Amino acid sequence: METDQDVPAGLQPQVEGALSWINATQGETYSLTSLIGHEKALEAKAGESYELGLVLCNGEICTREDIRVEPAGDKYLFSFADIKEREIPPLLDPPEGLRSAWIDSVIAKHEFTVMVFYRGLW
Repeated sequence: METDQDVPAGLQPQVEGALSWINATQGETYSLTSLIGHEKALEAKAGESYELGLVLCNGEICTREDIRVEPAGDKYLFSFADIKEREIPPLLDPPEGLRSAWIDSVIAKHEFTVMVFYRGLW
């Protein structure tokens, strides 16, 4: 699980703001478990927008959200990033009925596939 010490200092306000925005928008109480692709965010020039990948969990349900962060003065504006096709599905445990199609598409892309089961999720 990510802690305040795991989030780079330069991204702390953005990550906290994005998490609060997602929770308010979706009426959830997610907590941050991982940050994806934050290196590009750290390389962004002042005033330039960028994307952050957040892995969030709320009890048994975990999800990945890609958030666009846009600096607006001393604050930030957040929106969901426009992702055409994700290699990692947004719900980390695909809903019933989608699982076999998702597994087939992953197997078709790779020579071998490793599946990890964690507390009933995969």
